[in-house]
Amino acid sequence: MARRLALLTLAAAASLVLTACQSSAPTPSPSEAGATSASPAVSAIFNPGGSAQDNKAFFDKVNEQTLAANEKASSNDLVNALSAAGFDKGAMQVTADKTPTGLDVDFVIVSVKMGNECLIGQRAVEGYVSEVAPVLSTGECLIGQTQAIDW
Repeated sequence: MARRLALLTLAAAASLVLTACQSSAPTPSPSEAGATSASPAVSAIFNPGGSAQDNKAFFDKVNEQTLAANEKASSNDLVNALSAAGFDKGAMQVTADKTPTGLDVDFVIVSVKMGNECLIGQRAVEGYVSEVAPVLSTGECLIGQTQAIDW
């Protein structure tokens, strides 16, 4: 799990550092990041009082449905879908979907802070991966500059 978080945060940091070109940072493959589909015993129903782990299957379901409709869903699309599904927009962070020069990025990471855990999902060329990770010492879920969620 620490390796997966390190890969996700490294990828996010790399995308924020590279401003003149598209990021070439490696992204975790679904086999490295774990399965995104719920096991039969896990319910894909939103539990507002539950933990991040309790809501991971639902988080994945919402993100996977958004990406099924548009495999290059924007950061706004991902945030809007999660918010419409009941997740607190004020607890979210998301990386930009465009570089400062206007190019598409290779991946977008969206997170929802739930208590002392974070739901983290990544849309990339290779597909969608997600995990539950502890809140960072900063009190945030993602490292580096993220896009303001002001809509």
